Amino acid sequence: MPRPRTAKSIPVSPAARRALGLADTVPDANTIWTFREALTRARLGGKPAIEVLFARFETALSAAGFLAKGGQIIDATIVAAPKQHNTDGEKRDIKEGRIPTEWANKPAKLRQKDRDARWTVKYTKAKPSADGMPRVDLAIPAFGYKNHIGIDRWHGLIRTWTTTDASRHDGAVLPELIDRNNTASEVWADTAYRSQANEKYLADRLLRSQIHRKKPKGKPMPRRIARANNRKSKVRAAVEHVFARQKGPMGLFIRTIGIARATTKIGLANILYNMKRVRWLTAQTAPI
Repeated sequence: MPRPRTAKSIPVSPAARRALGLADTVPDANTIWTFREALTRARLGGKPAIEVLFARFETALSAAGFLAKGGQIIDATIVAAPKQHNTDGEKRDIKEGRIPTEWANKPAKLRQKDRDARWTVKYTKAKPSADGMPRVDLAIPAFGYKNHIGIDRWHGLIRTWTTTDASRHDGAVLPELIDRNNTASEVWADTAYRSQANEKYLADRLLRSQIHRKKPKGKPMPRRIARANNRKSKVRAAVEHVFARQKGPMGLFIRTIGIARATTKIGLANILYNMKRVRWLTAQTAPI
């Protein structure tokens, strides 16, 4: 049986190099894995290296004229990971922060178990039927992590981000995502972020909340609030472009074990998105 390749790079055809904008070769899987592992373990100034790397790229963006402008849009998306097949007892141990006894006695099995990823339920609004009758919303279970991001409205670049397990409530993360360098004060987000604590947090920092308002329980949505939410949705929709690119062409999926590695992979995906976005923005303003 032939041994797997361990060379640091593999040749790429001239056509592929031109399409990717590469000079000669691209790293193989082993090289990429080694780089990500080193980045995950490294700390700079007491901070994870991936956070420092993102911050340095953000500084380079600002120096190049891509300042955070127009307000900021906050949102999160679930990044799937391979589902874990655990017993009820193992699930209970994990939730309570313990290592199941059977795993502790089998180091090889323990290394293959992700104890940081979590299950959650993603709700999808059902569209009304042709006859106008309402339909039941879909509840889709998902397992993995969340990529929480904040983009600026003007350029659509990711300015802040953090990674959590998939069960973390979006609204609890809002303070970590606020970009104080944005030149405008508006903050857009969906109803998951509306709470008294978040509204006070924004007001105390002289930021203007553009967070969607929730429908009153047991009452119809007032028309003025519905219209205001529709206007906010048109702005907030820009953040969905980020997630669509990452899950579509970029194929973002967590195949590693643990939140530390997941954070590194998601952080690199966020940096790569910004690189691609800057390249597109630059092309729009380049002389013909």
